[in-house]
Amino acid sequence: MVNDKRIVLFIWYLYYCFLEFYFCIFTFWFSLFTYYFIMSIQIYTDGSSRGNPGPGGYGTILLSGNHRKELSQGYRFTTNNRMELWAVIAGLEAIKNSELPITVYSDSQYVVKAVEQGWLKTWMATNFKGGKKNSDLWKHYHQLSQKFTIKFVWVKGHANNPLNNRCDELATAAADSKDLLIDEVYEKENKM
Repeated sequence: MVNDKRIVLFIWYLYYCFLEFYFCIFTFWFSLFTYYFIMSIQIYTDGSSRGNPGPGGYGTILLSGNHRKELSQGYRFTTNNRMELWAVIAGLEAIKNSELPITVYSDSQYVVKAVEQGWLKTWMATNFKGGKKNSDLWKHYHQLSQKFTIKFVWVKGHANNPLNNRCDELATAAADSKDLLIDEVYEKENKM
């Protein structure tokens, strides 16, 4: 009789350990899911230039959980690549919590490859030797990026991505607006 009670208690103990083990596994995976998919920031970006160079603008959308923020700005004389990079910079400057992982979605292979394939590291190491363009913006991006964990993802432009398409709308509207800022470095370098 005593052995039967011990066996029953032992079975209950094993059952409890089994539940505790699976609860721990569930909690671990749920925490990872929450951190990477809910507690993260997505930035969608696009740049536009009417003429290259010409009036230009950028559009940026930041998403985190239920929060969404749209940013845009136009410049009177600039290039498409500068606006693509400004879109990323504007998004990073708007982020208040540097602890969350960031994924930047861009249709600019220039921007995505410069970061993901290490071009920027080489440019920084050689101080942009050989006349690499947009060094002012790349240095600004590099400084900002140091406090974040950032991953870049290339998306096809003007395709079936509604957030990228919205960024394109923001960028082109900014380029066409009357409230255009001066891209001082670009205009100075090009003696405007």
